[in-house]
Amino acid sequence: MDLTRKSRFKHDVIEKFEDGQCIFEEGDNGRNLYIIQKGEVRILKKMGDDDVELARFERGDFFGDMGLLQNIPRYAGAYAVGNVRLLILGRAGFLLKMRRDPTFAFEMLQQLSHRIKVSNDRLLQLVEKSKLPTSEIQKILHDLDGKA
Repeated sequence: MDLTRKSRFKHDVIEKFEDGQCIFEEGDNGRNLYIIQKGEVRILKKMGDDDVELARFERGDFFGDMGLLQNIPRYAGAYAVGNVRLLILGRAGFLLKMRRDPTFAFEMLQQLSHRIKVSNDRLLQLVEKSKLPTSEIQKILHDLDGKA
């Protein structure tokens, strides 16, 4: 799915980034959504002294949705891989595009659903590799949900 081919609105902004350049850092204000028109973007989460790559996005993909939709600080940082060109939507432009272009909205929902499936698959792989009993895994998941 390629969100870059969708119609443009006057609220759209294009920015370019060079290899390794920070697009946003973990903890920054999450007021924009980014759609990749060219290049790749790595999403990195700080874990102690290390950076863990959570995702890698390419042309047609979007990122920055968590901060924009939930009005929370950035969960992780985003960094250009090679030369990158991004379509940047603020909240007003994003809402306008969602209202005026149902196909855009549907394709975003499809991508979000796919990301949930990928996250679930990765979680199951971690569970299988952990060799913990199912009861222990369920307790850990319960604790992580904050219901303990």
